Amino acid sequence: MRVLVTGGAGFIGSAVSRHFIADLEHEVVIVDKLTYAGNLASLAPVASRDGYVFERHDICDVAAIDAIFAKYQPDAVVHLAAESHVDRSISGSDVFVTTNVMGTFTLLEAARRYLASSRKAADFRFIHVSTDEVYGSLGDDGLFTETTPYDPSSPYSATKAASDHLAKAWQRTYGLPVIVSNCSNNYGPYHFPEKLIPLIILNALDRMPLPVYGDGSNVRDWLHVEDHARALGLILVKGRPGETYNIGGRNERKNIDVVRQICSWMDNFRPINHSHHDLVSFVTDRPGHDRRYAIDASKLESELGWRARETFETGIEKTVRWYLDNADWWKPLRDKVYSGERLGLVKA
Repeated sequence: MRVLVTGGAGFIGSAVSRHFIADLEHEVVIVDKLTYAGNLASLAPVASRDGYVFERHDICDVAAIDAIFAKYQPDAVVHLAAESHVDRSISGSDVFVTTNVMGTFTLLEAARRYLASSRKAADFRFIHVSTDEVYGSLGDDGLFTETTPYDPSSPYSATKAASDHLAKAWQRTYGLPVIVSNCSNNYGPYHFPEKLIPLIILNALDRMPLPVYGDGSNVRDWLHVEDHARALGLILVKGRPGETYNIGGRNERKNIDVVRQICSWMDNFRPINHSHHDLVSFVTDRPGHDRRYAIDASKLESELGWRARETFETGIEKTVRWYLDNADWWKPLRDKVYSGERLGLVKA
């Protein structure tokens, strides 16, 4: 299968590309604008493989996207290109609207034009990858299902909700074979260090304060990125057009417990003259911070036979070890792109 993966040099996109090429032996055409969060070093493990193609383009560039469809004649699209950091969306929402909404519209229309002149319409798939944040915030009980009403809280989640609605509308109105997936919080190797887990690991390594928003009681369901990649591989070949699949690791943790677990592993792997727990610093909460996310992945598990392989305990240990062993990947980012400063502060 030849798959067009947008955002394939990003965190989740590179994991998907590595899995598709190395494990599933698909041909993968990666399209990425290479913003601050895109990194070709994340694709180094598969860059020399026969199934690897890279095209540097903006998904909002209509002519470029049409040309890529015409040149490579893909059997499927896995659409991951997006601005994804909630904090950045708070202080700079315009790029989120442009990329996440208009970029998705551009891809949907390009796919529709392509299928109108292609013989691959019967088997073609368009996988639109989204987030559980579109559902808003849960109370102490309950889980997000595929029928949970949308209730986004941040500019980021609002733009992802908008793109989900576009994708589903293009399926219902035009018959484009779209499948939507909504995932919980991803973590693992090659994660840009603005996000919670890599930020805490690298701050701990540098003996810097470990910022925890509010009282740290916000809950997230954690999904190892390689489990997510496997899920998307299954959805690509077994998922039903018009359906939505929630992908979650069944690993709910309070943010403070995530930070504490990282501190314990750092104490074990890189001991210092005091505990890394002493570096924890509670800071002013994020505006509109959702209280709890939790995914019900039973539809994906029962219909497609997917199961998460990593528990949070096994996955976080592997993740901490990866960052300690791969400074050559993250150090250039830490030195030149993002040094760990607070993002998303609301300006008057």
